[in-house]
Amino acid sequence: MNKIEDFSKHINEGYFCKGDSITIGGGILYNEPIKNTYVKIPLKTLNRHGLIAGATGTGKTKTIQVLSEQLSEAGIPVLMMDIKGDFSGIAKEGEEKSFITERHAKIDLPYKASQFPVELLTLSQQNGVRLRATISEFGPVLFSRILDLNDTQSGVISIIFKYCDDNKMPLLDLKDIKKVINYITEEGKDEITKLYGKISTSTTGTILRKIIELEQQGADLFFGEMSFDIDDLMRIDQNGKGYINIIRLTDIQDKPKLFSTFMLSLMAEIYQQMPEQGDSGRPELIIFIDEAHLIFKEASKALLEQIETIVKLIRSKGIGIYFITQNPMDVPSGILAQLGLKIQHALRAFTANDRKAIKQTADNYPSSKYYNTSEVLTSLGIGEALVTALNEKGIPTPLVATMLRAPMSRMDVLTESEIQEINNNSKLVKKYSELIDRESAYEMLNKKISQSEKEEEQLAQEKAKSKETTRKSSTTTATVSKSVLKVLTSATFIRGVFGVLSKVLKK
Repeated sequence: MNKIEDFSKHINEGYFCKGDSITIGGGILYNEPIKNTYVKIPLKTLNRHGLIAGATGTGKTKTIQVLSEQLSEAGIPVLMMDIKGDFSGIAKEGEEKSFITERHAKIDLPYKASQFPVELLTLSQQNGVRLRATISEFGPVLFSRILDLNDTQSGVISIIFKYCDDNKMPLLDLKDIKKVINYITEEGKDEITKLYGKISTSTTGTILRKIIELEQQGADLFFGEMSFDIDDLMRIDQNGKGYINIIRLTDIQDKPKLFSTFMLSLMAEIYQQMPEQGDSGRPELIIFIDEAHLIFKEASKALLEQIETIVKLIRSKGIGIYFITQNPMDVPSGILAQLGLKIQHALRAFTANDRKAIKQTADNYPSSKYYNTSEVLTSLGIGEALVTALNEKGIPTPLVATMLRAPMSRMDVLTESEIQEINNNSKLVKKYSELIDRESAYEMLNKKISQSEKEEEQLAQEKAKSKETTRKSSTTTATVSKSVLKVLTSATFIRGVFGVLSKVLKK
């Protein structure tokens, strides 16, 4: 057996699947794809998360598109973050061009142009399904971590949530929690001190400033009702294809706080609501987080710990999370260690730091007798990548340079009219288009303050009235006393008295 035959046997055995799988491409040796050498990823291990990395222009976006299409074909819904606006074309059929025909002939895979069911979601004012969540749904711990609060400040947030729960005041949006902070600092200071202890105004001031910072990044559009139901991410169309839910984030690239806030809340919500899946053989949902460094760049230590915890636990609910970034070193080591599937596109070595990063990246992959990993990393072409996954037993598969299949859908963005067509036909756009502003903490505290002011005013009026009555009564008594005294001391009265006495004495 020659080396090519030995390689083909090694890869096909390493990527053999008894159960359902997706095929992402064919193995490469000596810079040439080897026919009948398929790189298959078992559906069973797709909830073990993954990484897609590589320099700009090496094909990461098309890799995400290929994976999303294959998952949708298998009836698995997808949620993807579209930072650059590259993915909307999945909703329309692709076109088989000569380079696609040539690529698929080399890896011996059929090509069929196809379109996929798509929902366009938004965190901002863009057209699409509006995503919202309430402050209450975050809870005090997660909300404190998003704001990067210390223990004392987090304690105050816990008191705020407890006070609102005790008084049945819903915390829905940012104006609610800002109103509560103002209330416990001013009008309700005595009430809070009596029930929960004294709260420093400097602490509440710091919390308020951090909330305003979050608000300035557009979080006021995200917090509120109606809340997005995660069941709407799990839909399958009439043809058995999973929906590809694309969150359009092109207008919030400079708002990493909002982006990380949304992602963390979504993962926490999914984890809390989804049942334990057990060994079902396929994931319930796959999430692709493009430009993942935006999450980690602005995240505090506490927030990173929260993300790492969720990544560790959420796979038991059948959810797979895939981080997409230029360099694997952008992903914290604690999270990187949790990622089962790694698809590494080419890296460029322009500087000493680049070469160091390439060596570190190579060390994160299994060794191979067929490749010098560091060299391969700099020589991969567009649409080629080093791949290692987990087989059905959870064992890492052999490292293989892979020529990836081409997307079946359009490799370009939709026009505005095509986007409008998708939104017009969407049931979810209609469902989440209405902004609900029901009575919550803001309105209830305003009523309470107004009622308190009325009661104080009424009490003041009653006191003033009582004082006036007392004053008038005192004046009347004094007048009567003076009149009596005047009568008693008048000459006529005295003469009369002496006259009566004289008559009595004569008798």
